[in-house]
Amino acid sequence: MAVYPRIRDLREDRDLSQKEIAKQLGMSQTGYSKYEIGENNIPTDILIKLALLYGTSIDYLLGLTDERKPYPAKRPSRS
Repeated sequence: MAVYPRIRDLREDRDLSQKEIAKQLGMSQTGYSKYEIGENNIPTDILIKLALLYGTSIDYLLGLTDERKPYPAKRPSRS
């Protein structure tokens, strides 16, 4: 699955450590490292946080697209 190298590459592109990302996600460095090596699946809430942190889409993180730009924000519907 392409998600693991992508989250590592995005982190390294920003010169951030696993410990720094883990702190932003509210978890341990060990727990986060297991996502990067593919030992643990990444929960949806963490995928959302990573996409927001890196300014990309979950589809990009999951390897469903090569487009790094995020989708436009959803506007609240008017009732």
